[in-house]
Amino acid sequence: MRDRTLLLTLTMAVVGVFGLAGCATTTGNAGSGSPSANLPTSGIPDYQLGGGYTPPSGVTIVERDSTDHPAAGKYGICYVNGFQTQPEDADDWLDHHGSAVLRDDDGDPVSDPGWPDEMLLDTTTAAKRTEIVGVLTKSIARCADRGFDAVEFDNLDSWTRSHGALRRADNLALAAALVRVGHEHGLAVGQKNTPQLGASGRKTTGFDFVVAEECVAYQECSAYTKAYGKHVIDVEYSDNTDRSWKSVCAMDDRPAMTILRDRDLVTPSHRAYVFEHC
Repeated sequence: MRDRTLLLTLTMAVVGVFGLAGCATTTGNAGSGSPSANLPTSGIPDYQLGGGYTPPSGVTIVERDSTDHPAAGKYGICYVNGFQTQPEDADDWLDHHGSAVLRDDDGDPVSDPGWPDEMLLDTTTAAKRTEIVGVLTKSIARCADRGFDAVEFDNLDSWTRSHGALRRADNLALAAALVRVGHEHGLAVGQKNTPQLGASGRKTTGFDFVVAEECVAYQECSAYTKAYGKHVIDVEYSDNTDRSWKSVCAMDDRPAMTILRDRDLVTPSHRAYVFEHC
């Protein structure tokens, strides 16, 4: 999940653009042919990383964490932190896969400055990438076994926060390996953010779609739509928009599926909950 507060004094935003053709729904990952054959191109997405709940009326696509279960009757996207550690998994990485965690000159783990409870994974060698893939394959398999249709890997752009320790090429090499595993498990695989890749992200790694955060707020949507066409999920956060939601929906160049969520992605029982769609 991207955090630009340190650079732009803006809070996070997620914009959901992902189509469900004819607003039809599909469930499970047993679609015919390629895992990307049933990728939606229209519909209404929801981004439920703060906890699963009954989707609002009209929602056809739901993303949830890999520890959760897919929403019944919806196209399900599974969230996996592919390039950084989840806070609850930090000890396991350090105890059992310490060599796969990026270290500074003193040997201490390097954390994401915006998310200090997430450590960056070390993608610098083929051996380290193989170890990371081995760990994440368990999460990918769980996504497939639970009936998700797709998986997206967060923090592809971790090299930009590594103070030069990581390289773009190495992160893309890990991404390509994760895409292969996802496809082997019958899942479509999504790129997360990283508009600077342009079309190369798709060509180099084999990604099928993209989940973009704040592409309207940061005027990045065209970078994604040029590479992925209608296969873009775009979500804006309610505390990081300088225009009315009606005006966002009226934009001709926004992704087809655009949603508004609260920054913490809380459930509807929370007073801070926000969900709107175009």
